[in-house]
Parts: sequence; structure tokens; C-alpha cells
Amino acid sequence: MKTVRALQEEQEALTLSAHACRSASSRGRLRPEPDRCELRTDFQRDRDRIIHSKTFRRLKHKTQVFLAPAGDHYRTRLTHVLEVSQIARTMAVCLRLNEYLTEAIALGHDLGHTPFGHAGEFTLNQLHPGGFRHFVQSLRVVDFLENGGDGLNLTWEVRNGIIKHSKGYGPILPEGDHSALAATLEGQLVRVADIMAYVNHDMDDAIRAGMLSPLALPPHLRKILGNRSSERINAMVKDLVSRTRAADDGHLHLSEGMNETITELRQFLYDNVYRNYRVHREFEKAQRVIRELYAYFQEHERPTGDLSAACPKLPPPANALEERRRHRQVCDFIAGMTDRYAIALYTQLFMPRPWSVL
Repeated sequence: MKTVRALQEEQEALTLSAHACRSASSRGRLRPEPDRCELRTDFQRDRDRIIHSKTFRRLKHKTQVFLAPAGDHYRTRLTHVLEVSQIARTMAVCLRLNEYLTEAIALGHDLGHTPFGHAGEFTLNQLHPGGFRHFVQSLRVVDFLENGGDGLNLTWEVRNGIIKHSKGYGPILPEGDHSALAATLEGQLVRVADIMAYVNHDMDDAIRAGMLSPLALPPHLRKILGNRSSERINAMVKDLVSRTRAADDGHLHLSEGMNETITELRQFLYDNVYRNYRVHREFEKAQRVIRELYAYFQEHERPTGDLSAACPKLPPPANALEERRRHRQVCDFIAGMTDRYAIALYTQLFMPRPWSVL
């Protein structure tokens, strides 16, 4: 009798687009696993491994834009990846691409993000001799750091989608040179869904925080996208789906007008939210926390769990190799922290405690 997994793979062969990545055609894992699951495809297993990882759970206490948010409704890094997953999966279904591969990449794409969002990433990039990029760290998490040092042993397609998801200030879908894009359309969908998610939910959070008024968006952008987050996301998704289906050439497409609109919306947020003095003021505080923790753990052992326990001093590095290794260990340690853990550890190490007499 055929396994449920084999039946699913046969169904994929019949129903998915010719441009989709089929589970049975995966390039495989870093380390071969002879015992394949009878119920789930390899991409389903990747999704489950990511969801059950400790790093994924820590995303709920990591900043998206507003540092260490106290309000119940501000986005965190966890809600961000869930929104990216929802948008990307919707587009994958419309384009008959592999929904499970799309979901796994979306859920894993930000596992390497630091505490305090891009403030932490910016600071670690300054401090670590090899630099720091969250998408590279995300791959390091799934390859080496999770599961007691064994990693999650994900498929090549999911790993490729994770390392290729980031755009920075670059174009959403670069033309001509596709080397910056994931090898699969599913991975490319996550790249686009990422920006669709954050430009909308960051605006929503900025309005909630009183940094923007509901009508702050320029009228010509509101005319194209609508006034509500749901309208804006729907307009973006419909544009990509319709343009990509019409071309049917193995590439994702946005209309020129929508590409310019999303790019302008992103720039609007940089000018009015990300560089706002209130955000920047907290950004500078977060940088100080990261810098001082990094310097401290270059010279001290990391805590074993109890933050009140002393951290013994380490001897100076014996050679350049040991110094590089120590930098790497400290960088991994700090990058994995949640906002609240970093603040608690900083408080324990650097803030005076009052004496009490009973």
C-alpha cells in the first residue's frame, strides 16, 4: 500500500504548476535521512521542525519595530512571520505553487533576527569581525545552532529560500540579474510577501502608537491601495497574482505601477516611522545594551541559567583562532536573546541593586 506521503507527492505532480517545486524533486538535506516520514512530505517536515524549534518560540519576545512593546496588539517578530506566511501561502495557492515549501520558508526566514530588531542587527554587524546579517544567521540557526548543535537538517530548497529572502533597500524583484533571488518561485514569493507584510503592519502599529494619523499616507497611494491594511494587502496580492499568471514564464511579476507604489510606501515608512526620533531614541538605547553585553561576554563566561549567578572571568584568548571563536560564540549568544532576556541580563550585570536590611 502506498504511504500518505507518496499519495501527496503524486497529487502534487498532477495539480501543481509546471513552475512549482515538487516535494519529490527536492535536492535533499545536508545530511541524508534514510527513514522518510510516511505521512508528511519533506517540506511539511521542515515546516514542523521550524515550528517546534526553540528559536521559533523566542520570536514572540523579539522586536519588529517598536522595542520591547508593552501593548498587546503591537507586532512582534513572531506575528510578522505568521503574517508573511499567510500572505505567501495565499499567493502560492493562487499560482498553484507548493504551499508547504512556501510556508516553511516563511516561518523560518527570520529565525536569525536579534533582540531589538534592526537595532540589534546593526550593532552586531559593527561589533562582530565577520559582520552580521540576520538572513545569514537564520541559515546558521537551522544548520548548526538548533537542536543542541545538530541543526534542523532542512531541505536545500527551504535553506535557499531563507538565505535569499532579504532585500534591504534593494528592488523588490530585480530585473535581469536573478542571482539575488531564491532558486524556487516559492522562495521568491516569501521575499515579496515579506515586504507586503511589513509595510502594512508597521504602518498599522505606527498609527496605534500615535506616530501617524490614519490619513497620513499620501492621497495618491491611498487611491491605489485603499485606506485599510486589508485593502492594501489585497491590492498588492491581486496585482502579483494576475501579472504572474498572465506572463506564465516561470518568474514573478508586479505591474510597474504597483512596484513603484510599494517602493514609495516603503520609503514613506523609512522617512516617517523607522527614522522617527521616538524610534531612533530607543534604537540608541538598544545599541548600548548590545554593545555592553558583547564587550562583557568577550571577557566572561555566559550565564548557565540563573541570572543572579556570577559570570566567571575568562582568560585572554591564546591566539587569533581562539579570539575569532570567542567572537562567534558571543555573537550567536546575543543574537539568540529575546528583548526581555537581554534587558534582564543587562540590568543584572550593569545596574546597581539596593541593599536591604532586615
